Amino acid sequence: MNRLLPAVLLLLPAFPVSAVAEPGMFGQGHTQLSVVVGNGYALDESYFVVGAGVSYYVLNGLGVGLSFQKWSGGSSGITKYAPFVQYVFYQSSSSVQPYVGALYSHTVVESMPDINSVGERAGINIASGRNGYITLGFVQEIYLDCQESVQQTCRETYPELGLTFGF
Repeated sequence: MNRLLPAVLLLLPAFPVSAVAEPGMFGQGHTQLSVVVGNGYALDESYFVVGAGVSYYVLNGLGVGLSFQKWSGGSSGITKYAPFVQYVFYQSSSSVQPYVGALYSHTVVESMPDINSVGERAGINIASGRNGYITLGFVQEIYLDCQESVQQTCRETYPELGLTFGF
């Protein structure tokens, strides 16, 4: 967790910020929906992942939300809930909007103890229409009360790819 966020913060000056930037769909009072479809790897098995998330911007650029994922196709079903907070560095003159965020995750795995983690995320939103963005980034999670004999690793970094729609 101590490497990803500083690296992103070092890159942020490369994105010009206008003093009169309009937050658009990242403005206070806006709601966003996101959709996740893909595959994941856990417990030495490959899974099909379907998920959704909702976020609400409490201030310009600052959103809070909740995501839900269902993992299927492996020997144990997996359900993941993750409340999160994120800040989007909105810019009116750019179609690229960098973001950073933090999350807490509660994962329910059939026939195993629940798994809790904390994490950070960083990446960019790329405009793909008036109210849509493609999200590209990375997430790093640190598993709490980790037992490497069960989980194999107590820290995980993985890519994040998604579609986000704003209202």
